[in-house]
Amino acid sequence: MAEPAYLYKIVSSHTPPPDPLPQRLPLSDLDVASGFIHLSTATQVKGTVKCFFEGEPRVFLLKISFERVKGNIKWEDPHKHVQGDVNTDGRFPHLYSTHLGKEEVESYIELEKGIDDWETAFERVNAWLVY
Repeated sequence: MAEPAYLYKIVSSHTPPPDPLPQRLPLSDLDVASGFIHLSTATQVKGTVKCFFEGEPRVFLLKISFERVKGNIKWEDPHKHVQGDVNTDGRFPHLYSTHLGKEEVESYIELEKGIDDWETAFERVNAWLVY
């Protein structure tokens, strides 16, 4: 599979990204505990939001240039087993860096959950999510 153009960081509505973005964004508790920054590809974002952010009314999606972070990315399954150079078979991009900020984040959007689920919200941003 080809390298993605972008990766995405999903941020809880409880900790929205500051505007303007700083040089270094604060890390989530999960990222600190894991020792890496959890990211998703465009094809993984919807599933990740549904699985880990289902109870939230909104999230922020940060669009990250793969070129800017690829030297610190490891493609791993959920148990942190390294398996290759690109995403196939459900591996996720993990950023082994404590640095993620305005130099890496190209743009971000707020995604608000629909009345019943996330489907309507994702229909509005499908064009923005680029693999």
